[in-house]
Parts: sequence; structure tokens; C-alpha cells
Amino acid sequence: MKEQLNADVYFAHPYSSWERDLNENTNGLIRQYFTKGSSFENITDDAVEAVMHKLNHRPRKTLNFKTPHEVFFAEKEKEAA
Repeated sequence: MKEQLNADVYFAHPYSSWERDLNENTNGLIRQYFTKGSSFENITDDAVEAVMHKLNHRPRKTLNFKTPHEVFFAEKEKEAA
């Protein structure tokens, strides 16, 4: 898989949240919509899709105020060219 993605792979140590900045930040963004302790049995697939769309189209400071969607598809276009 690593070779297919052409990416380095790192594993965080257990209970070391500071080693997972992006993951922890994303969890915080998701928690704005689904509070901790929410039962996902009561959350529809459409609701999850709506939140995913909002987060993927939300500008991020770490991406120079581009959206994850813009950055991902710009890279895909570069690969296709």
C-alpha cells in the first residue's frame, strides 16, 4: 500500500494525541456536528454525507485557506496531466 500511495507511513504511540494533530483536529471539527456520546444508530447516512461535504469544502488555514476538496482535486489534475 505504501508503494502504491508513494507516501511515508508513521505510527503514533498509544495515548500520545500530540502525535496525531490532523486526526485530533478533524475529530474536533466532527464533534461540532455530532457531540461526544452521540449514538450513530440515530444519525442517517445523509446527515454524515452532509457533514462530510461541509468539512471537505471548508477553507483551512493550514492549506493556505483552500479547501481539502480543492487541494485534493488539484493534485489529481496534476497527476492526470
